[in-house]
Amino acid sequence: MEIIQVVGIGIIATFLVLVIKEQKPVFAFLLATFTGIVIFIALAGKIAEVIRVLEHLATQARVNNLFFETILKIVGIAYIAEFGAQVTRDAGQGSIASKIELAGKLLIMVMAIPIITVIIETVIQILPA
Repeated sequence: MEIIQVVGIGIIATFLVLVIKEQKPVFAFLLATFTGIVIFIALAGKIAEVIRVLEHLATQARVNNLFFETILKIVGIAYIAEFGAQVTRDAGQGSIASKIELAGKLLIMVMAIPIITVIIETVIQILPA
């Protein structure tokens, strides 16, 4: 049912942006950005539920907490970078949006280094000497 509300908000905001854009493009951009933030906040509860379930599964599987937190941070970086790039692209700044995406990818790579290191060390231990 929430998807109907999200789509409804999105369609209404899109219509308003198209109407306002002719007269006040800055207000149209602000409305589009505000709508994105409202949708994100509306879904924050669902995100929290997903994180709780994943934490429970990680605990049951005895996954190292450091790895679990790192993976959650990586997912967070990806979503935030995507959102920022979309807002920037909506403002007509495609080159800045590309830089935001690049920064997100680089930060994800930096965050993944400890996990990649453990995987490589594990593979080396498994391989015969």
